[in-house]
Amino acid sequence: MEKRWFQLSKEFAKHGHEVIHLSKEYKNLPNKETIEGVSFRRKSGFNFHSNKLISNFYDFLYSYKITRLVPDDADVIVTNSFWSPVLLKKTHRRKTIVDVARMPKGQMKFYKGIRFYRANSTPVAEAIKNEVSEVKHHMVKTIPNPLTFKTNKIENTIDKEKLVLYTGRIHPEKGIHLLIQSFNEITTKDWNLVLIGSYKVSEGGGGEKYLMKLKSMVSKNNVEILNPIYDINKLNEYYQRSSIFVYPSLAEKGETFGLSPLEAMAWGSVPIVSDLTCFKDFIKNGSNGLIFNHRAKDRIELLSKMMLKLILDNEKRNKMSQKAIKVRDSHSIENIGAQFLNMFALDS
Repeated sequence: MEKRWFQLSKEFAKHGHEVIHLSKEYKNLPNKETIEGVSFRRKSGFNFHSNKLISNFYDFLYSYKITRLVPDDADVIVTNSFWSPVLLKKTHRRKTIVDVARMPKGQMKFYKGIRFYRANSTPVAEAIKNEVSEVKHHMVKTIPNPLTFKTNKIENTIDKEKLVLYTGRIHPEKGIHLLIQSFNEITTKDWNLVLIGSYKVSEGGGGEKYLMKLKSMVSKNNVEILNPIYDINKLNEYYQRSSIFVYPSLAEKGETFGLSPLEAMAWGSVPIVSDLTCFKDFIKNGSNGLIFNHRAKDRIELLSKMMLKLILDNEKRNKMSQKAIKVRDSHSIENIGAQFLNMFALDS
């Protein structure tokens, strides 16, 4: 989220808008600075806490401090925290766009007097509408997440490595155990599977026990589980090398967009994803990616067959790769930034 709004804020500034970014204080960063026309003001906050009640209380305290910093003459206010739309001054709420990038949990109906709800995907938009009255449905606007990097490099998709990649949290709800089981079924020996992400509970992972379970399932020496990579340039190197990107998420209600598949597509890696609605906003089955039924009893076999289909059919994989790479334009900072600016200009 921080990466997306950092890039979007700079895009808004390029168009002549005054942009102020209010966020949490962070080590090695000044409390006030200006970057490419964007003013950053940071206030002290709290570390993540596993107890949801304590976490929500911390969010309340932090949001109160942050909302007091909003200038009275602001034309547009975008919120990214649970409590902010409630704690803002009444005069600010009518200028507020609630940025909803996760599945709402009943809080949308409490946000009174706001201007718009921004959903990052179709299922999130529908979930918001289910929580608010029908007269407010026109206030729900769907704008996808942008890519947080830009590249014009021409990809030679034919000569990509024989690499199947997954990046994201190492957690049971991501279906990684299905991916390993499915890859075990593939007899082709010259392809590798690389999984990149954190297993630590504090970072949203499934814990060391789940990691050990995954390692015990590996039946080949061509499977690697690597620590998370936070440097987007280094992560892009893996996306660029990979031919196939698999994201077999089982999170029926938790998955809201799927940034990792989108990032992989920008480098021509053909995605295979589970049958969750959020992926269908940008992945067209059989065209720029494949979708498998993760609810089926034979889901392991289905996923294995899809991977093998792409592995063996170079021509098909290359055609899908060339279509996948078009997300560079559809989800560029420039394109998504323009959609936000158009929404900002609308009357509520």
